[in-house]
Parts: sequence; C-alpha cells; structure tokens
Amino acid sequence: MSVPNISDARSTTAATINLSIGGMTCASCVGRVERAIKAVPGVTEAAVNLATERATVHGQADVDILLAAIEKVGYDARAVDIDAQADDEAENKKDAERAALKRKLILASALALPVFVLEMGSHLIPGMHEWVAATIGIQTSWYLQFVLTALVLAIPGRHFYQKGFPLLFRLTPDMNSLVAVGTAAAFGYSLVATFTPGLLPAGTVNVYYEAAAVIVALVLLGRYLEARAKGRTSEAIKRLVSLQAKVAHVKRDGQVTDIPINELTLGDIIEVRPGERVPVDGEVTDGRSYVDESMITGEPIPVEKSVGSTVVGGTVNQKGALTLRATAVGGQTMLAQIIRLVEQAQGSKLPIQAVVDKVTMWFVPAVMLAAALTFLIWLIFGPDPALTFALVNAVAVLIIACPCAMGLATPTSIMVGTGRGAEIGVLFRKGEALQLLKDALVVAVDKTGTLTEGRPVLTDLDIATGLDRKQVLAKVAAVESSSEHPIARAIVDAAIEQNITLPTMTDFESVTGMGVCATVDGSRVEVGADRYMRDLGLDVGGFADTAERLGSEGKSPLYAAIDGQLAAIIAVADPIKPSTPAAIAALHELGLKVAMITGDNAHTARAIAKQLDIDEVVAEVLPQGKVEAVRRLKAAHGQIAFVGDGINDAPALAEADVGLAIGTGTDVAVESADVVLMSGNLQGVPNAIALSKATIGNIHQNLFWAFAYNTALIPVAAGALYPAYGVLLSPIFAAGAMALSSVFVLGNALRLRRFQPPLATH
Repeated sequence: MSVPNISDARSTTAATINLSIGGMTCASCVGRVERAIKAVPGVTEAAVNLATERATVHGQADVDILLAAIEKVGYDARAVDIDAQADDEAENKKDAERAALKRKLILASALALPVFVLEMGSHLIPGMHEWVAATIGIQTSWYLQFVLTALVLAIPGRHFYQKGFPLLFRLTPDMNSLVAVGTAAAFGYSLVATFTPGLLPAGTVNVYYEAAAVIVALVLLGRYLEARAKGRTSEAIKRLVSLQAKVAHVKRDGQVTDIPINELTLGDIIEVRPGERVPVDGEVTDGRSYVDESMITGEPIPVEKSVGSTVVGGTVNQKGALTLRATAVGGQTMLAQIIRLVEQAQGSKLPIQAVVDKVTMWFVPAVMLAAALTFLIWLIFGPDPALTFALVNAVAVLIIACPCAMGLATPTSIMVGTGRGAEIGVLFRKGEALQLLKDALVVAVDKTGTLTEGRPVLTDLDIATGLDRKQVLAKVAAVESSSEHPIARAIVDAAIEQNITLPTMTDFESVTGMGVCATVDGSRVEVGADRYMRDLGLDVGGFADTAERLGSEGKSPLYAAIDGQLAAIIAVADPIKPSTPAAIAALHELGLKVAMITGDNAHTARAIAKQLDIDEVVAEVLPQGKVEAVRRLKAAHGQIAFVGDGINDAPALAEADVGLAIGTGTDVAVESADVVLMSGNLQGVPNAIALSKATIGNIHQNLFWAFAYNTALIPVAAGALYPAYGVLLSPIFAAGAMALSSVFVLGNALRLRRFQPPLATH
C-alpha cells in the first residue's frame, strides 16, 4: 500500500520524520543506526526501536539525506506515515524475509548434516573412521566436505560475510562478524589441509569443515526463530485498525451517503444503525441506544446513550439507532491514539542478548588481536617450521573463540523455558519478558476479565419471608425479558440456567429513571432501585442489612415488588474468579505488591480490593490513564508487570516492563502482551515469575560457560603451555572444545524441562 504524503515528505523538511529500518539484528545495530542518523545536519534527536524496526527523528533534516546515511552503514530504510492504517509493503517485505530465512535454514541444515556425520561421526562412533576410509576414502571424504561446506558458506551463509566483514573493517563488529571470522578461519584452515597439506606441520593436518557448516546452520536457526517471533509484534496494531468502521452513513445536502471514514470531517452528521460500529468519536444529536464500550473501558455492561452523550469510534452500537456529530476524526480519535500508544510502548531494548552484543564489540577485536600476537610470537620465537606453527596456533585461537556457544547460550534457554511455560499454561511471546519478569516488584492487574469473570451475572437474590424463590425469580425474569439492558439479561439468564420457565407477561412499561413493571400471571410486578420502591410507597428497611452488605461489596441493589408487597432484593455484578484470591496471596508471598488499575467506578473497585487484600487501587481511568498509572507505579515501586485482558489494556500492557494478558481475553490484548496466561487463570502469574527466575539463572550459567570457557582456553590455544610442558592445542582439539562448550550449553538448557510451577493451574 502506498503511504500518503510520502512524496511531499521526501522533498521538504519536517519536524518529525518516521522511518522504517530493515536489516537490524542486535543492539549494536540500533546504536550504529542512531549514530548515523544523529550525524545528519538538522537532526536534534533520534530514537531507533529494534522491536518495531522504526526510527523517529526530530529536527529539520532532509529525508533523502537520512535514508542515504542509514544505507551507508549497511541498512535499508524508507519513510513511513505513522498515521497510516496499514503498511502492506512492510508486512510483505517481512514475510518475504522470514520465508527467505526458512529456505536458507533448510538448505544449510541439509548440506551441513552429511558434513557433520562424516567428520564428527568418525570421532564419536567407534569404527566409523575405518569404515569411511575403507569405502570412499579419507581424502574423498574431505573433498566431499569441502564441496558441501563451500555451498553452505556461499549460499545460505553469504549474508554473514556480506555484513560481518565490512563492519569488522569499520571496527564496529557485531554477531555477523563473529560468525564470519570463526567460520572463515575453520574453512580456510581446512582448505589448506585438504589441498596443500605440506604447508602444515606433522600431526596437524586435519579438517574442520563441520565447524563452519554447523555454525552457519545453528545461527540461521536462531535468526529464523527470532524473525518468527518478531513478525507478530505488528498483529496488535492490525487488530486495532480492524476495529475501525470502513464507511460511515453521513448526512450531506439532505441525503445520507456512505463514504470512507478517511473522508470524514469535523462536524459531519453521521447515522449509526443497530449492530454497527461507531465510525468516529462524536456527540449524540438524536436517538437512544446502548453502546458496548468494553474496548475502551473494559467494562462488560453496555452504556446507555442519548442526546448529548459522547461516543467513541470503534465501540459497538446495540439495538437502537443513533445520530451523532463528529468531534474527532482520523488520527485524533481515541482508537487512533490507542494505536499510537501501543506503537510507542511496544518495543523493548532490554533483552539479555544485548549484553552479548555489547561484549562482542570488544570480544572479536580482542580475539583477532590475540590471534595476530600468537602468529607473530610463534613466527619470531617459535621452533622450525615457525611459519606453520604460527599458522596452526593462530587458527586454534580463532576456532576456540568461535561464537557457536555464544549464539546458543540465550536462545536455547529461551526455547526450552518458553516451551515448558506453554506446558503449564504460560506463553512467553517475547524472550525479553523472561529477563524482566524475574525483577518485577509490583504486579498491576486490570479488574474486569482478569480478577473477575468479565460478564454480569445474578450474584444475590434474597426473598421476603413466606415467598418461593423460584416463583419470584420467574416473575422478575419475565418482566426483565422485555428489557434490552444487560442487567435485565443477566437476570433472565439466571432463570434459564435454573430451568425456570418464564410465565406470560403483559402490559410491560419502562418507568424512566426508576425501573420497569408489568403484569405476570395476573400479578403486578415492579422491579427497580430503592427510589422506585419508595415512590410506590414501599419500605425497603426489611432488607437493610443485605443492602449494606451489597454496598460494601461494591454492588448496587435492585428491589422487586409483587402486588404491592416488597418481595426481593437483587444484585447483578461481575463475580470474582475462584482462582483469584489464591493468586493474589501467592504474589504477596513472593514479596510483591499488587495494584488494581480499572475503568470501573471507585466504590466498586475499592470493595473488590478490600475482599482480595490488594495493596493499591487506581479506578475510573481510560486507556491513557492506565498508561499513566503504570508509569507512576513504576516510578514509585520499580519494575512493574501488568496483567489485563481487554483492548483498553493494550497500551498499559505495552507500557509495563512486562505485560501479561489473560488468554481468554481479546486478541489485541494477547498480541500486545509479552506473556499470555493461556488458561485465563491468574495463578499463572506467580508461575511465570518463578519460570522467569529459573530461565534467567540458566541463561547466566550458559553465558558464563560460553564466554569463560572459551576465553580461558584462548591462552592454551595460543601455546601458553608449550614452553613448560611442550603441549599445543591442535585445532582439532580446539574444535572439540568448542563443540563441548555447545553440548554443555544445550544440556544445561534442557534441564529447564523439569521445572515445576509453584501453583497448580487448571
């Protein structure tokens, strides 16, 4: 899809420019792009987001110069419109990149597997070396490995060299540089051993093709898994956009015309028919209906709208018809603002992999310097043949420092940890959530659908002495069956669930601001608030204790009268989930504070918080208010995790250090979150925190091994033990040590499969 006004933006200056960046793989890429952008004249501030692959540039800079500066440091870039509803071109490009990575991974794996079997099989499987020698021959085996490995490096692995070596030459290496150096060293040494073995000293003629081939395949696997996970970050935006109506029924020149919503202007008069989405924010000028605003407030009960009421674009009109005047269109609507909030808060630059990327900034130059020094020292001071000893030991240094274990250290633990999480009902959508969740100090939760069931039900029905409960419920439900109000629907549903047949009802009447009444089986039945009963001359004092209890629980009581006698007190509410109290208690046992952030009224929120022993309450807030509440809690207490289930929770889920969505909630909330509680059980939160701690501990162990093990062996590979003990680390043992490091990392990560959650979920 073409992006509006981009042609104008490219030829003029702008206060804020939004760019899409392609080709970034790590934190060092982000830093490199930011430095390139900030060097452009006119740029006052620049922020690059790795997760969204976007750059936001402030200042008066020419877009063409910005794009050229980014392309000069090795990345693709194009200008985008932040208010565009969709970016099909970018999505198609990402889909193509994922498909290309998958093809590369399959090809690299297919080519590397026989190389690995031929070479490592000879070392690991008794008798295989002799079998290879007796059948195809060792030299022929090497020729075959050479051809297959050359194909791996030239086709699926070409990207590492195209990106890695130029960055290395600019003294800004990244993980591509590590892969390029390690595989090139292994392949280059093997090439000499295969075709000019006379250049190598006796006992050192060996090949290491499998190291080069397998490293490329494993790194491609990690890249593919990362690309797949990254590809879903835009789903929340796409789903939010899909909530917007495509056309609106607009009154112009005395006629109603259907026009696209992007052609609406402020002040347009718009008709909204039953069952339709409200196209834009507006003020009702005619009509009366109930509107489902759960996407904004999170509350399940539709809100009555009449003349003078405000409505929000994207909400759903119920049975009535409305006419409204547009008060906000395009990028100014609340839905558009929610979309921008999610975009701004969604990306995180804090994954533990960033530590690895930073270390590689000095690790590769240090290894190359060590290899160069090794070569020079052996060339000058080594025994004859000094040149071959220098070459062998320098290559051993490069091979022992090969980044295979570094590349595996984090993704393997994340893969196993997230897999175990899925088994216990906790889905980690983003790897960085594993790093951040363990440090959470406060857990903030939405109320509706998270702590509660998310739908109104009949919770209380106390009957006056001498009356039959089923008969009273039947008559009340019969009256309410003619009302479209959600509270009435809950009463009717309760009767149906109890297999109560509704009696015949006639003479239904709605008393504005009071309640409803009708004749049921010859009896006059009135249902409404306490003021309606007083207006009928009835004393509600007999239910005073019950009314007080309901009020303390945040419930608004209704009363029913039959034939002029007070018959029952009724309450409809959103009940607390049975699993919620244990989950809150478990979070307190972990030493965490629990806060509730909700769009519901303060009285109800405080009553529920008191029942559940919640530490802090923020009530009556819209999506922007939830984001501000998250920021305030973060400033007051430290790292925060937010748990929600509604569209209105999406910005807060993205703003929190870790967002956890109830899996039974809306798709947008799920797509905006870092963690999804698959079963809808809040007890998954303490389980997720425990799994986070176990996984990050595992990653730290892996990283220590990957760095410390290889780094400790670099002096051995350089020949530090030779003067005293006459011991040299042949490149074949260097490759073996590298393989052992990888095996250890994999084995350690697999221990997470035995993780046991602290709370059982159902």
